[in-house]
Amino acid sequence: MARFLAVYTMKPEDLARFRAMPKADQDAVDNKGLAEWEDWDRRNAAFIVNHGGMVGKTTRVSRGGTIAPASNDFCGYIIVEAETAEAAAALFADHPHISTFPGYSVDIMPFLAGPDL
Repeated sequence: MARFLAVYTMKPEDLARFRAMPKADQDAVDNKGLAEWEDWDRRNAAFIVNHGGMVGKTTRVSRGGTIAPASNDFCGYIIVEAETAEAAAALFADHPHISTFPGYSVDIMPFLAGPDL
């Protein structure tokens, strides 16, 4: 089977809207979403190669050696195995990142080389 990088994305305005909700509402979404995420992990355990993780703010190194804060929609990742990109994508159709949390998408990309896991 091929390996795929699945990247969780979130738009800053969606996160801001979530953070503007009352704390009790945020907690309710978190509690529901985390339980759903655990269930998703259990159902798809056979396809998960590396659970990856969620990430914070970006520091970018640009051509010429410039180092500066940057922004992007990337907020986490996971590595899965599947027969095709479509099969890998289908694993995420009901993922709580996009069905419960304020996530925008899960982008699926095949590894062309590596990873050495």
